[in-house]
Amino acid sequence: MGSSSENNSNEEIKERVQVVSRYGFRSLFFFMGFLCVVAAGAVLRSARSVVMPLVVAWLLSYIFKPIVRKLEKKKIPPTLSITLLLILFLGVCLLAFTFLYRRLMPFVNAFPAYYERLIHLIQDVGRSTDLPTDLLIEFDWGKRLTSWLLTLPGTAISLVSNLFLVIVFLIFILLGTPAPGGKLKRAFSPTTAERVQQVINAISAQIGRYLVTAVIISAATGIAAWLALTAIGVDFAVNWGVLAFVLNFIPYIGSILASIPPILVALVKFYPDLGPAIAASIALLIIQMGIGNFLTPKVMGDALDINPIIVLVSLLFWGWLWGGFGAVLAVPIAVVIKIVCENIPSLRPVAILMESGRRKK
Repeated sequence: MGSSSENNSNEEIKERVQVVSRYGFRSLFFFMGFLCVVAAGAVLRSARSVVMPLVVAWLLSYIFKPIVRKLEKKKIPPTLSITLLLILFLGVCLLAFTFLYRRLMPFVNAFPAYYERLIHLIQDVGRSTDLPTDLLIEFDWGKRLTSWLLTLPGTAISLVSNLFLVIVFLIFILLGTPAPGGKLKRAFSPTTAERVQQVINAISAQIGRYLVTAVIISAATGIAAWLALTAIGVDFAVNWGVLAFVLNFIPYIGSILASIPPILVALVKFYPDLGPAIAASIALLIIQMGIGNFLTPKVMGDALDINPIIVLVSLLFWGWLWGGFGAVLAVPIAVVIKIVCENIPSLRPVAILMESGRRKK
């Protein structure tokens, strides 16, 4: 009896030790993962001047790789095709920067006059309606915006310098991964190499398709906003079209932020006639609703089937990490992570948790 009770107690102790060790290892794994995330965030934040161009080059590589492969099938050497593509890309970017810079400076110079007129408008509304508008005037947000606008030319110049760094990274990425099939066959068995190659091809195709589609849809949004605001007669319509193009990469709040400046400019310019401001509001609402709610889901498919909480956390994290530029890249990075997880069986539960749950069964 005594020996059997001792054996039972020993077994119970062993079971408890196993349970404690199992949960201890899980807790240790969780805290180690958390510390790794914090350390990675600190590194990304401190080295953002180098990491941001690298991330942009990595995303752009998924757009250029299919073109290089198609040209390679037509007997054009990858080195030549990559050189021509990057020269064309650099030329288009420099022309776009020059075009925008010339339209940015007139707006920066005209902003104080627009702000003064806006203050008079707010004062008129306050006197005629007895609304408490003093808070808007005392806040003096125009001074803060003016100081921020004065830094935009310098920001544009730094973007040009970062563009050359992006080009350098793109050269190494495109030249370094032209055809990994041979390396995979030497590294794995034929069956494993074929399966890994299929996964890599599926991931690259889906990411490239998403990025190209996202750029096209954002460009369509920006062009439509530019044409609509030009027809209404809103000043600096090109600037607002570019703003709509950039902020369209930020879901939910991006379209709202892109619509506020042109509506205020129309209100200030044509006051007391409210027709143009109302027309601009309706036009931008139709463009954003039409493209955002109808065209984008049909074209993107399941790529944008992301939980809004994931989008919010991604915006907060990358916005804190890299500022406004990080907020623009937040959703593309989240979509790329989701696409990668979908194509790797062991990571598929992560992709399912990232979904919004609206996918049709």
